[in-house]
Parts: sequence; C-alpha cells; structure tokens
Amino acid sequence: MSEKIKQWQATGEVRDTLGRVLRDLRISVIDRCNYRCPYCMPADIYGENYEWLPRKHWLTPGEIKRVAGLFTQLGVTKLRITGGEPLLRKDIVEIVDGLSSIPGIEDIALTTNGTLLEERAAQLKAAGLERITISLDSMDESVFSAMSGQRGELASVLTGIDAARDAGLAPIKVNVVVQKGKNDHTVLDLLEHFRGTGAIVRFIEYMDVGTLNGWRLEEVVTSKELVELISARWPVEPLQRNYRGEVAQRYAFKDGQGEIGFISSVSEPFCGDCHRGRLSADGTIYTCLFATNGTPLRDVLRSGASDADIVGLLQNVWRHRGDRYSELRGKATKRARSSKVEMYRMGG
Repeated sequence: MSEKIKQWQATGEVRDTLGRVLRDLRISVIDRCNYRCPYCMPADIYGENYEWLPRKHWLTPGEIKRVAGLFTQLGVTKLRITGGEPLLRKDIVEIVDGLSSIPGIEDIALTTNGTLLEERAAQLKAAGLERITISLDSMDESVFSAMSGQRGELASVLTGIDAARDAGLAPIKVNVVVQKGKNDHTVLDLLEHFRGTGAIVRFIEYMDVGTLNGWRLEEVVTSKELVELISARWPVEPLQRNYRGEVAQRYAFKDGQGEIGFISSVSEPFCGDCHRGRLSADGTIYTCLFATNGTPLRDVLRSGASDADIVGLLQNVWRHRGDRYSELRGKATKRARSSKVEMYRMGG
C-alpha cells in the first residue's frame, strides 16, 4: 500500500486509485422511457417487443433510500434521480420523499424529459425535490420530434417547465445534446426562447455512451465552436465554477440575460475531477458513465446483509476505481465500445 493511500485512509475520506473522493450519487430509478432518442434508445432496437427489466428487479423506494443513506457514510452529499424517464415510476414522489429525509444530503435534483412534469412538479417539490433538469434538444417542432424518436410533444415539455417554475423548483436547467447536422442549426433559437427566463441552458457534446447510438466524432459539435457561435450573437463571459468537480463550464450573457453552460466530455474531458458514483434501477453500482461492467448490489440488499457489510462493499468498489474513459478516448478504448453499459440503464 502506498504512503499516499495510507494518508487518505487516515483522514477518513474514501478515495479511488487516482485520489478522487466520492461526493455525488446518480440514481437511475427505471430503465424505461417514453422517448426513443436515437443517441440513447434508438427505436429500431427498443421496439414494442423489447424485454425490459422485470419490475420486481427494480429497487424499491425503501431500498433506494437505504443505499443512498449508506453512501453518505462514504462522503456523498448530493443526489440526482435519473432514468430512463424517472417520472414513469408511479412511486417517484415516495422515492423523493425518502431521499429528502436522509441526514447529510444537501442537494436533491432530478433529470426528466419533461413530458409528465406538469402533473408531478408540485408533488415533487412538496416531497423535498430542490432542482430539476429538463432534456430538450430543440425548439423546432420537426427537429424535436426527430430527436425524441417521434415520441415527444414540445408543447407538453414547455408546459412542464412552466409548472416546475411555478412549483419553485429552481434553478431550472435545460440540457441540450448537440449533434452536427441534426440540431446544431437550432441552437440560437432555443437560447432566444430561454434567455431572460432564469432557466440555465447547458449544451452537451454528443458522447459515445453505450454501444447502440452509432457515435462518430464527426458529429460532435465542440463547446468551443458553440461558444463562438453564441457569442457572435450575444456576447458572453466565463464564470467561476460553483464547486470543484462541476461538469459544466459556466458563462453569462454580458447583457445580463442569464447563464449558459457547456459540458465538454469529448473535447475537454474532466475525469480528473469526477466525484460521481451511479446506482442503476436494478441495484448495480457503476463508477463511470462509460463503464463496461458494474457491481451487483440488489441480491446483497435482499439477502439480509448488514449496513456495515454494504458500506464495506461500497468502500471497496470506490477504492479500486480507476475509470477515466474520456481522457483515454481513442484507440486505447476502441475495444471497449462493444461492451459498454447503455446509458438508460445507469442514467446520464
């Protein structure tokens, strides 16, 4: 054991092999979605006969709360609920309510496509949800329809955003995956809609998550290109990060009309500051969005393992973590592309 690892253990912090602590937990509560976005869940593969996880394999609200609570013993203070589409779970309010009661949790957020948000926003806020992120790739009806796999209705998403604002879920963030030739020509129109509303639009470089989206580097629009495009229309200036490990590079419009962000996993990898663990709907622990495998936890939970046993397992997983896929993207990782876990299983 190296002297550096001995020092880390002496401080009580759980660090991985690269010295990264654990602060955030992404919790995917469901593997299903009502969209068929080509970059995540293409319709030709995930059709009517696709076999999803049996519901009995989903972690229950109580199991999710228990695992999240044990993660706080490793340093987790922030939770994000994801999917699939988390609002498809009928017990999503119960899940949020349970998570919000965990001592030591400072922030709870949820990512959704927004289609079902209008009817749930106020309930989620009352249950303890603090912030919400809506995935919305274009304000152009035809482009939006294509990028949701012909499943989404733009009007319902915008109504959901209004409901979230009325419920006091703030700040609202709007995530946009940008693909060259698909929706890059609609970026400025989307920004024009949200400028001055208080919503923070964040542009995400198209990533090679999973194995099924046909990712090509040529379809990536880099954050640098987007900053240049946007600043030619509305001058922007960089802002300081809110905290170490924040994934988005922050900018503000110089005319005071709000903030935007850029998530540059392809062109400017941030693996060195990645403090995020992931829990899938079926109770598997993943330590990277681009993971090829995970650590099953559901059977351990259901076999009567003690809290101490589970904490020990989680510590072991994190201490052996060495993931830095985005920093190594290229020939060193090509062989892994055929075996990566799909994003809908572990959340974005």
